[in-house]
Amino acid sequence: MSRFRSAARTDVGMKREHNEDSFLVNEELGLYVVCDGMGGHAGGETASRLAVQTVEKELISARLRTKDPFADGGGSDDRPLAEALQEAIEGACSIVYRTSRSEPELQGMGTTCVALLLHREAAIVGHVGDSRAYLVRDGGIRQLTEDHSLVNEQVRAGLLSSEEAKHSRLRNIITRSVGFEEDVVVDVVGFESRPGDRLLLCSDGLSNLVETEEIRITLASERDPAEVCKSLVGLANERGGDDNVTVIALERTE
Repeated sequence: MSRFRSAARTDVGMKREHNEDSFLVNEELGLYVVCDGMGGHAGGETASRLAVQTVEKELISARLRTKDPFADGGGSDDRPLAEALQEAIEGACSIVYRTSRSEPELQGMGTTCVALLLHREAAIVGHVGDSRAYLVRDGGIRQLTEDHSLVNEQVRAGLLSSEEAKHSRLRNIITRSVGFEEDVVVDVVGFESRPGDRLLLCSDGLSNLVETEEIRITLASERDPAEVCKSLVGLANERGGDDNVTVIALERTE
């Protein structure tokens, strides 16, 4: 049975008055979620909180079904688990959207969502928006998610360089979110975890200010997930802390 150590940390940052990020760590379920809300103070906080709560609730419900997606599998092609995570994020999108429609002060709210589901050897990542998941293995780092953002689309189209994208005034515009519309396309990727793997989920309050290589070095060199979180949040705040910053760090120990 694989075992993971984890820690999480969220910080309002240096410029914002309110923290509109939410996170979830449910080690018993093997579920880890980071959401970065938008739509004003009340809307952003509500959207991110609703999303993490709904993803957790949907997956707990999935375990009670006759066809329990957690009952089998454990390899990288664990489709029942991937489908369960996808459906959980889709369910969160519907809940956030319906709530925004029913309460005028919350109209137009939405949230990013990056979720990691671990079961036996299987690791499944589902995401919407520009919150990210990284894997550090054998000293190298891989970004497991691709930002659903305007600048990333421009980079892919050859209209912007990666360096220009970092400083673009449009870098906070996302092209896909949980709850802005009733339905959303969820990207899902699965892989087989190995002993020694380090994983990080984060909001863009980290990735906009801390380079991928710095994330790799911190994850590879720091044994304690709590210290990883503390170091990375501290680094983002040292560089201005323009946004709320949330990180979840994990290590597979065996």
